[in-house]
Amino acid sequence: MTVTVVGIGGSLRANSSSERALRLVLSGAAETGARVVEVSGPDLVLPFYDPTEPTRPEAARRLVEALRVADGVVLVSPGYHGTVSGLVKNALDYVEDLRGDERPYLDGRAVGCVATAMGWQASVTTLTSLRSIVHALRGWPTPLGASVNTREVKFDEAGECSSAEVAEQLRTVGRQVGGFAASRAKRW
Repeated sequence: MTVTVVGIGGSLRANSSSERALRLVLSGAAETGARVVEVSGPDLVLPFYDPTEPTRPEAARRLVEALRVADGVVLVSPGYHGTVSGLVKNALDYVEDLRGDERPYLDGRAVGCVATAMGWQASVTTLTSLRSIVHALRGWPTPLGASVNTREVKFDEAGECSSAEVAEQLRTVGRQVGGFAASRAKRW
């Protein structure tokens, strides 16, 4: 059985550090045989989540449906003022639309978390915020989360990481999501 891992992240800047980190994490998930779906940048430009508004724009419906069928999830956020970007947080607010599902929210799914920021403080506090959000959404944060200090680590135009160690950490997060998703799928 092929599992699906949905990656959410990035920023409005095309090929941002967080978007490139997302792709490395998803490559790790793909190594486990998972089918990967990337939701980044322009895909995350959504109206502010409004639980009282029953109609959703097409982009929001695609996001919610991708999460509905996801066996695992990857979240990558740039650190904005020490926490998750508004773009990523708003996308995560749409998970509320899964509250009435048989698997509500992110229940029973491994979720890999990665934060990128220009310094350790913002990258670490953003990672902590992501992991707290995952707990609140009933997801299972992977044992390894990654903080990427973009003052020290760069991504080139091809998406390659200047640090082999960081690149391996990112792929490991993806492998943990894919592996956990596959082990859960076999039991159900």
